[in-house]
Amino acid sequence: MQNPFKTIGIGVAFSPNLKANLFEGARLALFFNATLVVIHVGEETIEKKQALITLLNAFKDQALHYKLIFKTGNPVNVILNASEKNTIDLLVIGAAKKEQLFTYYIGSIARKITRKAKCSILLLINPSVTRKPCRHMVVNGLEDPKTEQTIATAFYVASKLKSEKLTIVEEIKQGEIDVHVDDDKSLRKATIVKARIGNRERSRINHIIKNIPVNLTQQIAIKSQPIFGTQGYSIGHYAQIRRADLLVMNAPTKMTFLDRLFPHDIEHILSELPTDVLIVQ
Repeated sequence: MQNPFKTIGIGVAFSPNLKANLFEGARLALFFNATLVVIHVGEETIEKKQALITLLNAFKDQALHYKLIFKTGNPVNVILNASEKNTIDLLVIGAAKKEQLFTYYIGSIARKITRKAKCSILLLINPSVTRKPCRHMVVNGLEDPKTEQTIATAFYVASKLKSEKLTIVEEIKQGEIDVHVDDDKSLRKATIVKARIGNRERSRINHIIKNIPVNLTQQIAIKSQPIFGTQGYSIGHYAQIRRADLLVMNAPTKMTFLDRLFPHDIEHILSELPTDVLIVQ
């Protein structure tokens, strides 16, 4: 599989998290052998430029290739325009773990960018100056045209970050069972139906995995996990209780106001991030 992330962008502000965010972006660029594009929404000054260069000098010996962009304007528009102009494949954004209701409906900068970006997005909730290992990744296994590429990308990322385990979660709508449980007989029937659906989903996922290069799959423990419940919410909850280090999701097909008013799929994830989230475009 070819490198899907040749150019990595990161939006930075001169906040307490500047060093952590910048170091996360720089490490990713080195892991993926990519160019790092640092985007600051604001005027360029000698002090700001020198501060960024000084921080990035920590990666000088590793031959980090980077570019600095300063531009004033609306933060969402500036970052999205810079991403398109510089052909950014992966945009890294610091994000709040949980939004208040008012902020959710109005939309934070990170959420607005996520909904409009044409490239993949990595939302970081706990950036760190010192690298934290990405041991366990969870990726959606939805029956969707985008899923095969998303799973392949997840394995690529796992191989580069040297993850130990990757769990593919197939979210199954409760309606697929279509059995009203009110006695032992109906309970047994529901259990049998769940088992059949689970086997069907595992077979579908195994077929996808077989098409992924062996060098990306052989060094990692792979688990297939069917779960029943609300799409988006269920996988987010699973990633949280399993303490996954990274959740990988398909990019949404469309995003309208009604999608945000009545959240589903990726919107459940965006409203309360269970961990760092990679949304594959």
